Amino acid sequence: MDATLGKLELADSVQGFAPCHVVIEAIVEDLTAKQQLFRSLEAIVGEDCILASNTSSLSVTAMAAACQRPQRVAGYHFFNPVPVMKIVEVVDGVLTEPAVTEALAALARRFGHNPVRCKDTPGFVVNHAGRAFVPEALRVLSEGVADFATIDRILVDAAGFRIGPFGLMDLVGLDVAHAVMKSMYSQYFEEPKYRPSFLAEPRVAAGLLGRKSGRGWYAYGSDGAAVPVPEVPAPKAYAESVWAVPELNGLIKSGTSRDASVCFVAPLGKDATTAAVELGLDPARTVAVDPLFGFAKRRTLMKTPVTRKETIDAAHALLGVDGVPVSVINDSAGFVAQRVVAHIVNVGCDIAQMRIAAPEDLDRAVMLGLGYPKGPLAMGDALGTGKILAILDAMHSIYQEPRYRASPWLRRRAQLGVSLLTAE
Repeated sequence: MDATLGKLELADSVQGFAPCHVVIEAIVEDLTAKQQLFRSLEAIVGEDCILASNTSSLSVTAMAAACQRPQRVAGYHFFNPVPVMKIVEVVDGVLTEPAVTEALAALARRFGHNPVRCKDTPGFVVNHAGRAFVPEALRVLSEGVADFATIDRILVDAAGFRIGPFGLMDLVGLDVAHAVMKSMYSQYFEEPKYRPSFLAEPRVAAGLLGRKSGRGWYAYGSDGAAVPVPEVPAPKAYAESVWAVPELNGLIKSGTSRDASVCFVAPLGKDATTAAVELGLDPARTVAVDPLFGFAKRRTLMKTPVTRKETIDAAHALLGVDGVPVSVINDSAGFVAQRVVAHIVNVGCDIAQMRIAAPEDLDRAVMLGLGYPKGPLAMGDALGTGKILAILDAMHSIYQEPRYRASPWLRRRAQLGVSLLTAE
């Protein structure tokens, strides 16, 4: 600590920055204030000095427009805590000279960070890519598919995320998370994929902000830990006979008759109702199991609106007989994990399609900045681009909303059978 503090030199005014080769501002997130600062610095520093902004959301180009030499202004967005988050977004404004961002990227490598080059667009890379995980989880909750704790369990246990979307909102603060969602939606001129949820506004007004207020989606004890939400145990029930689609052969021993007391389906992107109707099954005896992430850590069981309770209980008991937890949800096109992960992959593909960042840089930035198990493009490759496309196309057909339209980047690579990381 003493060695670090010994390297710091405090300036009494902006005049103290005169000999600097690089000046990085991290003042208040206000465009006018940053423009005024850069104007002041231009009159002091040398012509070759690089002016960089640590902004997370404001336009670097707009800041540079206030300068006499906008070509030397770039974005340099670090993540907190900086010593731990080894990533920095190096942002090219419209007029930024390539040598400026190349120098900033080289500087980042010198102090052990991973520079990610990107264009000056709303949210840059990391915040843009993050517009899928939380908003789609809120959409699932708003449809009454499952409660917030169940959604978190599914995405952590089955899909492999370190923290669920509702736990993440509590960690960040719902006021902050909701403001970012509204800002991104506005800056992209109300792109449906980024639409915020009506659920957040009243909770912010009520002060249910998360850990910092002692209560958010979860309640928090005096030690700051979340109070566990109890999970419904598997019931003691018995299925007289079972029929299942071939995709579930490794999980369920199926009979041959579709008149069984429980019929299991495993749709991609479709809801249990659609799957039952398409297969000619009795929807009162039909349930669906999500096959996308395997069945080792958690299983998601989905019912139709008319599935009988005894059928649900029998299916729940059968799926949980070996001790693996089972989450029971209401009918939803794409279950929970399918639709959230497909949304993440799709938004990532749009970022690649817009050439905001190189595909490999995008994935590296998301893993380092958001802590996802894989980047969105590698995630799509691992699950299968054809499957992700099928999920989105089925959801788009059922919801009839542009929110679920597949990115051209995804569709073309799925059709060609090549990696989403394949650049053009």
